[in-house]
Amino acid sequence: MRAETMSNNTNIANDTLREIYRQMSRIHEVDKGIQAGLSSGKFQFTYWPMTGQEGIPASIAPLITNDDHMVTIYRGIHDQVAKGVPLKGLFAEALGRIDGVNKGKGGSPHISDPSSGSMLTTAIVGAGAPIANGLALASKMRGTKAVTIVNFGDGATSIGAIHEAMNLAGVWKLPVIFLCQNNLIGEYTPIPEYTASANFTDRAEALGFRGVKLNGNDPVEFHNGMKSIIDDVRDGKGPVFVEAMTLRLGPHAGVGWSHLLNKEELVTAKADWPVPATRAKLLAEGICTEEELAEIDSAAKAEVKEAIEWAMKSEVSGEDEMLLDVYGDASVVPHRGQREKRAAEAPHTGETREMAMFEAVQDALDMSMQLDDQVFCLGEDIGDDPGGVFKCFQGMQTKWGERIRPTPIAEQAIIGAATGAALVGMRPVAEIMFCDFVGVCMDQITNHAAKQRYMSGGTTHVPMTVRMIAGGGIGGFGAQHSQSTEAMLLHNPGLKIVYPSTPSEAKGLLMSCIFDEDPCIQFESMMLTYTTREEVPVGDYRIPLGVAKVKREGSDITLITYGWQVAQCLAAAEELAKEGISAEVLDLRTLLPLDYDRILASVEKTGRALVVHAATEFCGLGSEIASTINEELFTKLKAPASRFGAAYAPIAYSKIIETAQIPHAGTIAARARELFK
Repeated sequence: MRAETMSNNTNIANDTLREIYRQMSRIHEVDKGIQAGLSSGKFQFTYWPMTGQEGIPASIAPLITNDDHMVTIYRGIHDQVAKGVPLKGLFAEALGRIDGVNKGKGGSPHISDPSSGSMLTTAIVGAGAPIANGLALASKMRGTKAVTIVNFGDGATSIGAIHEAMNLAGVWKLPVIFLCQNNLIGEYTPIPEYTASANFTDRAEALGFRGVKLNGNDPVEFHNGMKSIIDDVRDGKGPVFVEAMTLRLGPHAGVGWSHLLNKEELVTAKADWPVPATRAKLLAEGICTEEELAEIDSAAKAEVKEAIEWAMKSEVSGEDEMLLDVYGDASVVPHRGQREKRAAEAPHTGETREMAMFEAVQDALDMSMQLDDQVFCLGEDIGDDPGGVFKCFQGMQTKWGERIRPTPIAEQAIIGAATGAALVGMRPVAEIMFCDFVGVCMDQITNHAAKQRYMSGGTTHVPMTVRMIAGGGIGGFGAQHSQSTEAMLLHNPGLKIVYPSTPSEAKGLLMSCIFDEDPCIQFESMMLTYTTREEVPVGDYRIPLGVAKVKREGSDITLITYGWQVAQCLAAAEELAKEGISAEVLDLRTLLPLDYDRILASVEKTGRALVVHAATEFCGLGSEIASTINEELFTKLKAPASRFGAAYAPIAYSKIIETAQIPHAGTIAARARELFK
């Protein structure tokens, strides 16, 4: 398979070329309006000009509908205009106004307008490509003919997320177009200074699908070339990488002309600028008169003027919006003085079956897929055979077919695909194996899935679930397979996090996560995966998020914990009981939303608290909970609330060191005794 350079095809309908110019004129007037406003001080926001690149989205616009999806970048305001984002809402958003398309919460770098198919704008270079795969996957699984186009600049081709996304799209033959708007400069760096590649289309060839180079400044060539490509992708022929050659005439950010081009280069570039060049072509070929073109330009100018004036009158988004859209339910946001009581699950009286935790997880996945055909699973090695590294998917690919989707070893691609599919209403469950690997896909989880509801002002949300294993305590896994990384994730607003300690809770919490409207993460401890067995409810069984559970009643001290440390705390409580100390063990089960009511109620009763976790003690969740207890119950405590976590060192391969550095029953009991001195 060879990368293609498509030749100029002059066959285009006059009305189509006229419409392309109309979109160019609208984009050009938007650009002028923004630069004039910024230069005059009329308004202020960060702007990354796309001057010179207007022809690319304008030429695509007649070929797609609102049902087709688009992902773009912070320099993508031209893409937004051509895709149909309302200009009034667009300007209001850029100005941080309440009437913006996203209530002023995302601003110009984070526009989302699902009504036009503009699904996501990212300010992270290259990060939109994995998410675009998810949008395309949803179209493929639902059997629609929708095409997804993801826009990015040439500089993004150096980012790993682009490679991972392209590889996955090729494997799955997704209906997605990777549109590289090659403006010859990666932010401030010319191409020869950041890559030795002669072109970018060969990268698609290396991954097994078409790469096409088109002149993005020639609307006839580009439109005709893209028509053929879009038709092929729509017909299920798989992804295509398009290198659209253009030149950015403005700076990386700000206003004016590019200072990276010398005077001669800028003169040459302006001569190839598609806005005036297309206008001249319409005149020269008798397609439009000067009066007709003036009318088009005048209408565009009036539309932009009206939009700016309307946006300027809109109120700046106020403080009352600050905590809205972090989650679907604003009460989930942790804050001082929070003590909302959530109802616990009703006692289960129906059928049960003995299961280990890995079997309970599989039962939750299987039941969820039975209940909702929008639930699907993706992750490494989850197909038959082996049915998942942790055996949670045995036989499921045979039963569910394409709804069980084994992936390449590519965590950014996995999480991005889950995020994109969730944006359009699917309920993906992604596995990334060990929670240590969260660092590889942290951007997709925390910058995109977690923030999307907020950045979009609630116009989109991400109902996806991510499962990950914590390997600590087993021994022999070493520093990169043994961490417990919940603190990293808890610091990022928008995520819900659960950490079960029993098979029943693994099933009940996982099902609640899958059917929640916010992105959820379930940690599962390797210490419990195969060793813990119990009777687990059969069928649709859910444990509400944000509800802790007392696992042992006590009166002298509360041991607050979660995951595999619950068993260690219960054993410590047995040891303390021999000394006449009555320890209550409270299993958090959900780390966010946190059940402050049951935490504080237990400590009010006992007067002492020790928060225990396998994660590193320094800056861990225990510090947050202990601090809250001390603030809220200062006058009622018999001793300051404290915390006990792992020593501040990577988890050792040596079993002796690992045992010593992570809390266990003996050391927990010893730490609890200190609170009685």
